[in-house]
Amino acid sequence: MTDLADRKCVPCEGGVTPLTRAAAEEVLLRLHEDWQLLADGTALQREWRFKDFFRTMSFVNAVAHVANLEDHHPDLEVGYNRCKISFSTHSVGGLSENDFICAAKVERLMR
Repeated sequence: MTDLADRKCVPCEGGVTPLTRAAAEEVLLRLHEDWQLLADGTALQREWRFKDFFRTMSFVNAVAHVANLEDHHPDLEVGYNRCKISFSTHSVGGLSENDFICAAKVERLMR
């Protein structure tokens, strides 16, 4: 099985079916346990904590770089020492494999 972080996102257009909750839960097992599905199964979230604002913003900038390379952009909530990331594929109205690929790439940043 290919590591999610080694894969590339593929463009999603409307008409593609989002992952079912069961399928999303199966792929979720390949990520760090701190990633969570929203109760309605439409997004994948994780919060990261940092020592200070500089480290938080360095992380945010690195995530932005990954998102631009993959052309798959998360929603970010940023504070002084924290960043919450939410991945969802808006064009399909839920989760796609792209969300998990990007989550794995974010994890790789922190190794």
